[in-house]
Amino acid sequence: MEAFIVEGGHALQGTIRPAGNKNAALPCLAACLLTDQEVTLHNVPDIRDVAVMLSLLEDLGAEVRRLDGPGDKSPGYKLAVRARQVHKRDPDPRLTREMRASFLLAGPLLARCGGAVMPRPGGDMIGRRRLDTHLLAFEALGSEVEIAHAQYTMRVPHGLQGQSIFLDEASVMGTENTIMAAVTAQGTTIIRNAASEPHVQDLCRLLNVLGARIEGIGTNTLTIHGVDSLHGGEYTIGPDYMEIGSFIGLAAVTGSELTIAPVVPDDLHMIRLVFQRLGVRTELCGNALYVPRHSQLRIVADVHEAIPKVDDGPWPAFPADLISVAIVVATQAEGTVLIWEKMFESRLFFVDKLLAMGARLVLCDPHRLVVVGPAQLHGEEMVSPDIRAGIALLIAALCADGQSVIRNIQQIDRGYERIEQRLSALGAHITRVRD
Repeated sequence: MEAFIVEGGHALQGTIRPAGNKNAALPCLAACLLTDQEVTLHNVPDIRDVAVMLSLLEDLGAEVRRLDGPGDKSPGYKLAVRARQVHKRDPDPRLTREMRASFLLAGPLLARCGGAVMPRPGGDMIGRRRLDTHLLAFEALGSEVEIAHAQYTMRVPHGLQGQSIFLDEASVMGTENTIMAAVTAQGTTIIRNAASEPHVQDLCRLLNVLGARIEGIGTNTLTIHGVDSLHGGEYTIGPDYMEIGSFIGLAAVTGSELTIAPVVPDDLHMIRLVFQRLGVRTELCGNALYVPRHSQLRIVADVHEAIPKVDDGPWPAFPADLISVAIVVATQAEGTVLIWEKMFESRLFFVDKLLAMGARLVLCDPHRLVVVGPAQLHGEEMVSPDIRAGIALLIAALCADGQSVIRNIQQIDRGYERIEQRLSALGAHITRVRD
């Protein structure tokens, strides 16, 4: 096990390049199973979750080649995957337990092999995370589904058939699995109430490069005209807007001056708006985002000085994965704000660690939190419970007075590539040690 030793109170300065979008890389890698030809992906983040997905693909029979190594300063690398044959339908349970995204293999296995035996996936313990949307969509496309305690067995006795499907929730992974199952189904599939996050768009664009016919990308209604087969191709994964949001929060609370580039401005509208509500100014210059040094953060009240709220929701609302970072920013801003986490009932439970650091906040219930700032945080010893809480605790430690120790940092490594090296290059004081 490893830990971070963090000395807070140091401002950062410079330019940082965001890694490739983790939540795009994982479905794009799973989609490589849909063709027997080679798929080349650029800007693949060098993180723990990607390593697990690659091991799962190799276990199923795919060949994986890393075409270049990560640069000294820039994250990401180039990768080639070829699944000439898929020799099994049941991914390794030991590997699937490591992340929820392992269930993204179900759609490609149904399409390529006519069946899948999927162990119950693992992942962050942030509340109940339904698989119902996936299974209902598979059934609509013609799959039989048997549900056991720790395993889902799916068979397609008569081939996948295009259908009009209304998803019972705008699930990101549920949408992605349905897309991958439908691209080679017979006929046309229409997916309504589809998720439309940037990573869903990345998956659709990759599949179209490989020969799929997907219309409505970026909207909540996708039309997929089934094709007989997919071919090889090359695609570049977009920058991770979750990482960009994390860097905005980091710059704000540490009084830093950062340029984040490249970014996709259209991915950042709501993120910039919410951080502006917390007193954080950002400036766009082409595909670069500049965060100037802040003398003091101040929460912007609603009309008539009403207490504002920060809440999350499906795209294009504020991402649930950035709620933890927004909480840390709120602890350093003058004023009061209500944080309303609508999607996961255990996401907010990491705030006991912020309380121990000196934050002034009240957890009203599993979904709502009132933060009163600013509060001077002090260093503490703590354990990272999940990816997003982990980066939030690291940001809190970097703005705190004194030294902090963060354990269980493999959770942070799951989603943030070489984070201590990249932030240290900007002036952060972070050391990785054996715990």
